Amino acid sequence: MTDDAAVTAAGFAKCEKPARYIEQLAKHWSHKMATSYDDGIGTFPFSAIDNAVMTAQPGGIGILLITGSAERNIELRGVIERHIDRFAFREAPLSYEWKDQ
Repeated sequence: MTDDAAVTAAGFAKCEKPARYIEQLAKHWSHKMATSYDDGIGTFPFSAIDNAVMTAQPGGIGILLITGSAERNIELRGVIERHIDRFAFREAPLSYEWKDQ
């Protein structure tokens, strides 16, 4: 893999209120980036290269994370997990599963 190849990971966070947490996260990060939220789907453009899409699914949050490097992908996984756990504090820490694509 070359340094300029996109790195994609699919994640899942088990939780009881996925749409609520995605919406809260979109509002929270809206001052830092042009987030969007509609009907259980949130988009998070961290940069021109790095972005995430979170989808409310039965039993949790589906996460698609695309970054410019493997290191950045690992870093943003941690950022995403910590922030979701803040909003899901009654359930936190949540269980996260990540698979490289």
